[in-house]
Amino acid sequence: QVQLVESGGGLVQPGGSLRLSCAASGITFSIYAMGWYRQAPGKQRELVATVSSGGTTNYADSVKGRFTISRDNAKNTVYLQMNSLKPEDTAVYYCNARRVLITVVDFWGQGTQVTVSS
Repeated sequence: QVQLVESGGGLVQPGGSLRLSCAASGITFSIYAMGWYRQAPGKQRELVATVSSGGTTNYADSVKGRFTISRDNAKNTVYLQMNSLKPEDTAVYYCNARRVLITVVDFWGQGTQVTVSS
């Protein structure tokens, strides 16, 4: 049974910080690229950040310099440190595990709500 379980969401004021965690089970974690995506009401799901199995990171332009993705293979966990939060960061944040074989194989968590508001 593959499970990705997000945690750490909540309500924060603009300029505040939050750290999201995603604990994975049922996969060989170290060989998967891990990512964070988000979906705001009425919007499409969008990439936030990814980290490859080799540790290479990439970020959406909208979060670059504010968010940091990291992984701990010993704990089968990926993190998203979010600083200088803005109201436009409000969304449900989803954890993703991806492995490219002949085609792309994706697993998704259920999401955690992040609300940035004064």
